[in-house]
Amino acid sequence: MKRSRLLELDAQLSARMRIVDNPGIQRAVAVFLAHSGDSWFWILGLALLWWQGNADWEYRAKAMAFGVVITAVVVMAIKFTVRRRRPEGEWGGIYRNTDPHSFPSGHAARAAMLATMAIGLGPVGLSIGLTVWAPLVGLARIALGVHYLSDVLGGFVIGIVLGIVAFFVSPAWIQF
Repeated sequence: MKRSRLLELDAQLSARMRIVDNPGIQRAVAVFLAHSGDSWFWILGLALLWWQGNADWEYRAKAMAFGVVITAVVVMAIKFTVRRRRPEGEWGGIYRNTDPHSFPSGHAARAAMLATMAIGLGPVGLSIGLTVWAPLVGLARIALGVHYLSDVLGGFVIGIVLGIVAFFVSPAWIQF
């Protein structure tokens, strides 16, 4: 199948998943989930855990913060290489203005990376919670029209790989 046909199919599937123009509870939940993957939210939360948590939570916070930074660098490098435009739409002006590129989804990559690291770092409740939450963030980004389905799927793959890498590399970094 030609690349242009795949992109067309991706746009059609993504458009079917959009709910951004439908006010109501689904849209409100999607907005909440979409923003719950924002990097500033995670950096702030992890900084609080780092500062206030016991030794186990401090370690998790440092490791996950390392993962957030690495994920941001890799995702931005890919975005500025690929330069795929976001889907047309009004919602998410801050994302559209600060980052006009859609592939890969940084939110999906960050969510998948955090879930992957949580599986390795524990505890089980955190692992389960983030593993359920991560795909919901990705779906919300499509539903609100700021990403295509392939952006989210690509972000998930990148996030899982980076989560594994960060899990194994972070112990050395945390010692500094």
